[in-house]
Amino acid sequence: MNEKQNDTTRQDSAVTVIGLGPMGQAMTRTLLTAGHPVTVWNRTAGRADGVVADGATLAATPGEAVEASDLVILSLTDYQAMYDVLDSATASLAGRTLVNLSSDTPDRSREAASWAAGHDAAFLTGGVMVPAPMVGTEAAHVYYSGPDEVMENHRAALAPLGTPKHLGEDPGLAQMMYQAQLAVFLTTLSALMHATAMLGTAGMKAKETLPELLSCADSIGAILRAGEETPGAALDAGEHPGDLSTVTMMGATSDHIVETSTSLGLDLALPLAVQAHYRRAIENGHGSDNWTRIIDSVRGPH
Repeated sequence: MNEKQNDTTRQDSAVTVIGLGPMGQAMTRTLLTAGHPVTVWNRTAGRADGVVADGATLAATPGEAVEASDLVILSLTDYQAMYDVLDSATASLAGRTLVNLSSDTPDRSREAASWAAGHDAAFLTGGVMVPAPMVGTEAAHVYYSGPDEVMENHRAALAPLGTPKHLGEDPGLAQMMYQAQLAVFLTTLSALMHATAMLGTAGMKAKETLPELLSCADSIGAILRAGEETPGAALDAGEHPGDLSTVTMMGATSDHIVETSTSLGLDLALPLAVQAHYRRAIENGHGSDNWTRIIDSVRGPH
């Protein structure tokens, strides 16, 4: 391979990472380990010291960072931060691919894709579904959405971060999946803390209760899979057979949780929200349906 070919190969495999919080640092190190030349930039330059010591190159400006690679990964607080950082580098965006792995709303992801296209750049939305220490492990996966061709062009470079799962061309899809999974995650965390506080009023320590509660959380997936050969198929068909767990039965349980939490002086925001789903389903005449009927009230009026 001659020197010119080697330079082209390095440019093709080069990756820029903008944003060096824990996630950005983890991605940088993973890409370096996979053999990619990595250029980095961060508002606080000192955050780059560790990854530079590991082999990354620190760019002096966002423009320099963008120009170093055809593939630019953004790991920032939100999408506004992308505009704040790249407004001074828009002249360098043409022909490059931006992969924004920051959290925001699906609508803002779509707006960002249009903004990138306006500067002749390709755009992928992404959502990393593991914490920073798990980036690059077998357990890691990343949802992407955006043009098929763009995804395929960069799949190999992105794969070291986690198994790529491309959801489709709509730039908002990956962000939607990311937010949907976080809705499950954050609600579960709140439920775990509510349950721990509940048991704490009886003198039980968190180190005693959390192992039991985590076992309960771990079992939910198995319980739902056991109840339906293809989870979600009945929902798609608008079917809610009430032969196992009815709205009325689950609603009574939610009433008991509210009553218990009230008597213990706990915050009622979470149990009242859950109770409201079942009460609305009962009020709408669906008490004998499966608990999944609560999705009607979640979806809201149409």
